[in-house]
Amino acid sequence: MPAAVSSTSAPDPDLIPPLYRAIVVEPTYRPARLLPALLFVLTAISTTLVGARLQYNFNLGRPPFATADDVLPFVWAWHQPGVLGLGLPFSLSLMGILLAHELGHYGACRFYRIHATYPHFLPAPTLIGTLGAFIRIRSPFRSLRQLFDVGVAGPLAGFVALLPLLWLGLHWSQPITYLPADNAMEFGWPWLARGLLPTALRGLPPQAIYLHPIARAAWIGMFATMLNLLPAGQLDGGHLLFAYFPRLHRWVSWLLVPALLLAGARFWHGWYLWAAVVASMRGGHPYVSRSQPLGTGRAWLALLALLLFVATFSLTPFILT
Repeated sequence: MPAAVSSTSAPDPDLIPPLYRAIVVEPTYRPARLLPALLFVLTAISTTLVGARLQYNFNLGRPPFATADDVLPFVWAWHQPGVLGLGLPFSLSLMGILLAHELGHYGACRFYRIHATYPHFLPAPTLIGTLGAFIRIRSPFRSLRQLFDVGVAGPLAGFVALLPLLWLGLHWSQPITYLPADNAMEFGWPWLARGLLPTALRGLPPQAIYLHPIARAAWIGMFATMLNLLPAGQLDGGHLLFAYFPRLHRWVSWLLVPALLLAGARFWHGWYLWAAVVASMRGGHPYVSRSQPLGTGRAWLALLALLLFVATFSLTPFILT
């Protein structure tokens, strides 16, 4: 997910206001490698630990998050290092989806000679072993075409990676056989997941289906895609909105805040956090030259991105049973 907007070659001074000319970065940027590599390795370890416990519980038909070892499996894995191989399906799937998303942005940046860091993964002791990944874009975009292409490349690349994994993971999922615990947490079901359910699982509510770890990784990919495509600020969806409707960008960004607050009150409390995230962006977006039309092809890609947002959207991404 790009965190700023930016270009390797200096923009034409005639295309940008004087205020921005002082911050143009000359083409001498060299992205750091050591920190991204270290974070990648640490995230591979943390997601493999989580995946090992998920696969262990799945194989035994036990709830995925019922004990302290399920939530923080680090001590459990330390005493049973032989189980780490169980975590590779989840870890490789999740990191592959996140990496595809960020490399989509990074590849578009390289194509346009835009300064960008390598993908940074964020290891964390969470239920999935990570807080996601991001790249930083270090120099201004020269046109709305560049802004649109960099913004749309990430979600589309991530979707290409997650779709076969979602299909495979759902076909390896199975009906729940254990007695659900009170206040247990399960994932909600976006339209895309419902459409790919195998025949044996159709008709079952989400709470009755035990997701295979690969399906959980793909679900996280869908969740990340949905959040990134929210039409606000400098999220991917905000970039696409600004590319087509720059004058509406600030209004839509601010109107999304009360909409998310309402969704938090009625469906999922996590929307409160995202309302705060969107509000912190203040509806802003850096200047981008509007000298070039986007063209018909990008209009179709914009429609595809909108359909992808709808397909991965869920008002209740997490459900307490």
